[in-house]
Amino acid sequence: MSSKPVALVLLAAGQGSRMNSNLPKVLHQIGAAPLAVHALRAASTLEPEKSVVVTGHGAEMVETTLSKHDDELIFVRQTEQNGTAHAVDQARAALDGFTGDVVVLYGDTPFVSGETLQSMVDARETADVVVLGFNAKDPGRYGRLIINGTSLDAIVEAKDATPEQLAMTLCNSGVVMCAAQTMFELIADVKNENASEEYYLTDIIGLARARDLTAVAVTCDEAETLGINTRLELAAAEAAFQARKRTEALEDGVSLASPESTFFAYDTVLGRDAVIGPNVVFGPDVTVESGAEIKAFSHLEGCHVSQGAVVGPFARLRPGAELEEGAKVGNFVEIKNATLAEGAKVNHLSYVGDAHVGAGANVGAGTITCNYDGVFKHRTVIGAGAFIGSNTLLVAPVEVGAEAMTGSGTVVTEDVPDGDLALSRVRQTNKTGLARKLMQMLRAKKMKKDA
Repeated sequence: MSSKPVALVLLAAGQGSRMNSNLPKVLHQIGAAPLAVHALRAASTLEPEKSVVVTGHGAEMVETTLSKHDDELIFVRQTEQNGTAHAVDQARAALDGFTGDVVVLYGDTPFVSGETLQSMVDARETADVVVLGFNAKDPGRYGRLIINGTSLDAIVEAKDATPEQLAMTLCNSGVVMCAAQTMFELIADVKNENASEEYYLTDIIGLARARDLTAVAVTCDEAETLGINTRLELAAAEAAFQARKRTEALEDGVSLASPESTFFAYDTVLGRDAVIGPNVVFGPDVTVESGAEIKAFSHLEGCHVSQGAVVGPFARLRPGAELEEGAKVGNFVEIKNATLAEGAKVNHLSYVGDAHVGAGANVGAGTITCNYDGVFKHRTVIGAGAFIGSNTLLVAPVEVGAEAMTGSGTVVTEDVPDGDLALSRVRQTNKTGLARKLMQMLRAKKMKKDA
């Protein structure tokens, strides 16, 4: 965390036409979250007092989506794409009177870490302007950092660089930090006298040095600065993200039976000694506590799995699913917005939605909570120790009491008191020989049709 107040300016105005998509580039996802959300999460480690997002292409969609992740974001728009300095300048009014530091991040650069940002904060203790750089394997199109001793003297864009400068490998990430007042004073002097006729944010380094302000570069691994411009780069970024999350899980004491087939979301939390089977997919907002087991081919999102609970194989936990200690969800079971209390079991072929299943209750195969009437959702309550027979339909709103039972095939439309047995089946009758006669008639019709 910074000792000075920090504000974030996140640039999210680019079109991303190379993605061949109608979706704004910064909303394409890695780890089940938009690219821009990854940048916002990294910046959150600095606890910014203000976070300003500069939008442009698809502004309304970007603003709506990012607001769901942080409702305190301030949005400003860059209506004309006139370069990065021009984009940052759109935040001037939103940060009027702010006396702390500004850090500029990019919505299509998702992997800059909180630790790297903190190193920039540390460097700000002795320098007026701090830039994040990296040593590129293929520096090609990147701007070059011109270093003199420990001083950063300038940043030169590749298209404007000399052959000698192009031979350098220390490159610019675009991430920069300085005092807010300094930032906007320097931007006011930026000219568009370059090959692209744009206002480059990188020009503030030369302007700062001309004012005898100090500038330094902090470096990070090139992988942190990966920018996403194409579907190929997006796929590579997803692979890199998943590889990192798998390594982190293993190092944290999680058992992954098949790491390469386990897929994480950006906010997945797994406790030590959790056991994850092959081909498990974690969507957003999942917490699995220590000692829980997620078996093969299960899909989880928006749920909490407590210690000792077992999920799957082939299970789906949807948002609002809460499994308390020792609860069990078996194969081909879907749980949505429902709590399974301690030791409750839904072992196979069932749907439990908008419900509470009491401690130690057993829900038989083929059970469905009929929770939706086409307009409203309704709730089902199953008491502790209840036994729900196979193929039961629970027509919500309805309550089955503690230690109550339902017979197989029962349609429950009224509350079942504690300890009662509910039966709602039509009495079976057997029609002597009718099955044989019916099949003979049907086969005769088929032969006539095929003739």
